[in-house]
Amino acid sequence: MGIIKLKNIRTYSYHGCLIEEGKIGSDYIVNLEVKTDLRKSSISDNLKDTVDYVLLNQIVVDEMAIRADLLEHVAHRIVTRIFDEIPEISRIIVGVSKLNPPIGGDVEAVTIEMEEYRS
Repeated sequence: MGIIKLKNIRTYSYHGCLIEEGKIGSDYIVNLEVKTDLRKSSISDNLKDTVDYVLLNQIVVDEMAIRADLLEHVAHRIVTRIFDEIPEISRIIVGVSKLNPPIGGDVEAVTIEMEEYRS
């Protein structure tokens, strides 16, 4: 088994419960970790034998582009789509961070993290 990590995927998205957040948008960072079997690709050196990082990144970017009130909802969509499209993945950890959230304080980021296993 093995782990693939995509760190600090940056997007400009329009998530949040406030109307202004849907109009103005904000900077986000997504961190993704997936568990899969890397033994075959480590020997074959062939992309078809592993999980394509480009596809993982595209799923994150696509789902971050769809507005949601809650970061939890966006993270759930990312997890669901990865499990639907990449059967080789057995576990996903996804963290979605909103930079400089409008919460009335000096907060660099707010992050939600979800961990899901294929059922």
